[in-house]
Amino acid sequence: MNKQELIGTVAEATDMTKNDASKAVEAVFDSITTQLKKGDEVRLVGFGTFSVTKRKASTGRNPRTGEPMKISASSQPKFKPGKGLKDAVN
Repeated sequence: MNKQELIGTVAEATDMTKNDASKAVEAVFDSITTQLKKGDEVRLVGFGTFSVTKRKASTGRNPRTGEPMKISASSQPKFKPGKGLKDAVN
C-alpha cells in the first residue's frame, strides 16, 4: 500500500473526501515527524511507539575500494510495534 492508497482507504472508511482524508493523513505524519525532531516519543497504544535512537560515529569500509571511511553520528527513527498490531498480524 502506498500513500495514495492509504488516503483512499481512509476516505472510504470515514466518508471523507479524498482531499480531506489527504489533509488528515498528512497532519498525522507531520505531527509524528515534529515530535521525533524534538526527540520525543510518539506512543499509539495498541499500534506501536515511534522513537529516535542515536548512532555513534564509526569507521566503515568503502565496498568498491575497500578503503576505510568515517561514518558520522546520526539520529535514526525507530518503530516498535505494540501488542495489538502484533496480534492482528499473527
